[in-house]
Formats: sequence, structure tokens, C-alpha cells
Amino acid sequence: MKKAVHFGAGNIGRGFIGLLLFRAGYEISFVDIVPEIIDAINRYEEYRVKTLGKKEEDYKVTGIKGISLSEEQKVAEAIAQADIITTAVGPKALEKLAPVMAKGLKIRLANNPGRSVNIIACENMLGASEFLKEKVFRQLEPRELSKLETIVGFPNAAVDRIVPPQEETEDILSVSVEPYFEWVTDKKAFAPPIPSIPGMQAVDNLQAYVERKIFTLNTGHAIAAYLGYRKGHSTIREALQDESICAVVKGAMEEAGKYLLHQFDFSPEEHEEYIEKTLQRFQNPYLKDEVVRVARQPIRKLGPKDRLVFPASKVLELGIEPKNLARGIAAALKFDWQGDEEALALQDMIKKEGLQQVLAKVCRIPEESRLRQLIIEAYNNLP
Repeated sequence: MKKAVHFGAGNIGRGFIGLLLFRAGYEISFVDIVPEIIDAINRYEEYRVKTLGKKEEDYKVTGIKGISLSEEQKVAEAIAQADIITTAVGPKALEKLAPVMAKGLKIRLANNPGRSVNIIACENMLGASEFLKEKVFRQLEPRELSKLETIVGFPNAAVDRIVPPQEETEDILSVSVEPYFEWVTDKKAFAPPIPSIPGMQAVDNLQAYVERKIFTLNTGHAIAAYLGYRKGHSTIREALQDESICAVVKGAMEEAGKYLLHQFDFSPEEHEEYIEKTLQRFQNPYLKDEVVRVARQPIRKLGPKDRLVFPASKVLELGIEPKNLARGIAAALKFDWQGDEEALALQDMIKKEGLQQVLAKVCRIPEESRLRQLIIEAYNNLP
């Protein structure tokens, strides 16, 4: 049986990537840092995935194993034998996987020198697999690199599936997800052969799909959360039922779309359809997608290459004033939920250094930029 190693046994790992790997015929070893999850995986060796929609579907994932990331030798040996390696650990944790991956590739080189493998980082991050490749390859000797470069692929990926917070039950493994998903990979970056995984699409123009997803779905999701939080809404659906919020969210997605249509080969009709589909997904009545979950980590999300500032900057370069995006950025700057460390750090930074310094240090927006003016105006006018 084909073997897969998946790093990150959280809800996305189990409910999205793990499910597709299982349905493609892989035996999956989940690697995680949470003892309770690993213990449950090894005790039950299976879990259920339920899709939340008008027509509920139930899938059972069986034959799974769990390995703690602290068991480095076991993880390395699993990597050495794997047919595919995937991750869903979050951008901040990705770099921490590099040492054990490098160790596993060294064992692989010694035991299976001609056998190819692909490592796909399934993260909300531009160039996640390339980033991981750089960190892994830094741990290897030049002679090892020369042999591994042709047999180890690191294809970047665009992944998209809303996995809401789960209801607390005794069954900590089963997970509920939305019916829609997208997993698109860079065809050119695979070490051949490209694995056959129904639901995974390998394309030549991955960057277009990555940016469309991040600067439409992630942009709209974040703005709905930040504006929803300001008005006291608890879920994304509830926030978007507020017409004033929905108008800003859709407006921001359309503004970001000006850049996407300029940069890539999408038709205006196709992109408008994508925006409408995304708004429908946000309003799925079966998803309890919490505003504070989506809004957390505002410092990361306000970065110059992330979902808010990047499209706003690019739209401005096209001579269009991104007023809705600026309003979303302003709302993110006001996010002060006590349950998020980054939110509190951001508010502390604004209090001690001032908004102008935060726009310079966190968002990297030049002082003379019109975008900075638009954000400050929106910030001062937000309730």
C-alpha cells in the first residue's frame, strides 16, 4: 500500500488533506505535537469526516497511525519510506519541520537512492513548499543535495476548504467541513511521477490560483471578521447578513480583483462568479465560522505580502483607490480581542508607538503613500 506522511493532525489535516490522501489509497501516518491527538489516532486508527451542507456526506478514514514530532527517529524513518509527504501546520510552524525532514531524506538517500518523493506544504502562504525546501536543503551536505534535487519535489500548492471550529464531543478525531474544496499544485515542480490523487489538480499556472484564493477568499474572510468583530457579530455568516459589512467585503474582493484580472488570465465574468461563490460559502448556514477565529493573528495578516496590504498596494499602482480594502485594514488595526496574543501586542504597539509607526513597521507602507492616508481616514471613522 502507498504510504503518506502528513504533518499536522489538526482539523484541516484530518478533514481535508488526510481525507483526500486516504481516498487516493494511501496509508497515512499523522505527525503532530499534541499528545492527545496522537494517542487517539493510535487507539482508534480511524476517524469520520462529515460535510456540512444541504446534503450531508459521511466518510470514514481508516488504517491511520500517529507519531509525535518529538519521536524524531520514528518520524525520519516514516519520511524515508513515504510515497508522498504533506503538511498543514500553519506558516509559523513550517520551518520547525526542516531538521526532521532533512534527517528522513538522508535515510532515504541511503536506503532508496533512486526513489522519488514529493513534499507539498498545504498552507495559507505564498510559496510555502519553496520556503520549506530552502529550510530543508540548508540542513544537507552539497553531495546529498546533488543527489536529492532530482528525486525530491517541493511543488507549491493552493489549498481551500473552510473547516470551522468543531463542537466539543468525546470524539476528538472526527471533523466537520464544508463541501467545497480546492487543492491545486504546481505541475512543473513535481519529481516525476505526479501522484494520482482525485481532488488534487496539477496546473502550469499555479501562481494565478494561489493569488486568486488568497486575495479573494482570504481577503474577504479577514475583512468580514474584522468588521464583524467591530459590530459585535459572532460568526462570519452573521457578519455578512449585515448589509453594510457585506458591501465592504464584496467591494474589497472586487478591488483586489482589479489586480488579479490585470496580472492573470481570468475573465471578468469568471472572476465575478468566483466572488459570488465565495460569498455563498461564507454564508453557509451549516458552518459556525467564528469571527474571532478568522480574525486572529492580525500582525501576520497585516504584513506587506499578505491578504490585506498586498492587494491594496497593487490596486493603487493601477491608479484605483482601494477604499474598501483600506477600511478592512483599518478594522484589522483595531482588532483587540483578549484571547489573541497578536491582537494585544498590536494594540500595545499602536498605544506606545502610534498608528503611523505601525503602518511603517508592520504593513511597510511608505509615508507618502496614498494608501496610508486612506487607512488613517478609515481608522478614524470606524466606530
